[in-house]
Amino acid sequence: MLSLEVKNLTKYFGTRKVFQGLNFSICENQSLVITGKNGSGKTTLLKILSGLISPTYGEVLFNSNGNWLEGKEVKGILSLVTPDLNLYDELSALENLKFLSQVRGIKFESEELVEKIEKVGLRNRKDDLVSFFSSGMKQRLKYAFALLSDPKILLLDEPSSNLDKEGISYLENVICQQKKRGILILATNKEDEIRYGNQIVNLD
Repeated sequence: MLSLEVKNLTKYFGTRKVFQGLNFSICENQSLVITGKNGSGKTTLLKILSGLISPTYGEVLFNSNGNWLEGKEVKGILSLVTPDLNLYDELSALENLKFLSQVRGIKFESEELVEKIEKVGLRNRKDDLVSFFSSGMKQRLKYAFALLSDPKILLLDEPSSNLDKEGISYLENVICQQKKRGILILATNKEDEIRYGNQIVNLD
């Protein structure tokens, strides 16, 4: 059984307090929504959970079947989709996935990566430069990258950003599958997306 626990999490940027004393836990096959107005710290919290930045105080604990996970063990089971994720405009969709998977130390055959691209509805655009992609298409490609390793923990920041009706349908399938596979945590201030969570952390 996989679990994530947050204890007394506090973050300051200089003298500005973002949030203080957060406590919550989530287990496998559960989902949690982080909500709050713009600037409340939703993205900051996701980045702390994913290990991209450190908290000022407090800790984030990962446990799998009674064993505490750290460092590379956590990175190996976690993926984050965020507007901050940079794709390379001078590369094609397929080349982006090849490069990003190499950076993460994951090896895939080209055919496997094409299948990942097909799942997000971009098969016919796999060889096109990302510079010609719409913002919604780029968002779909970010999902393809995040799901390369079938992560046990998936973090989504503003998950439906720039997605059309077809893209949102794909997103709902991703959310459904992730709840079955592991842990889902998403940050949103959209009321219709709060329903995705079994638990809610309101930073307001």
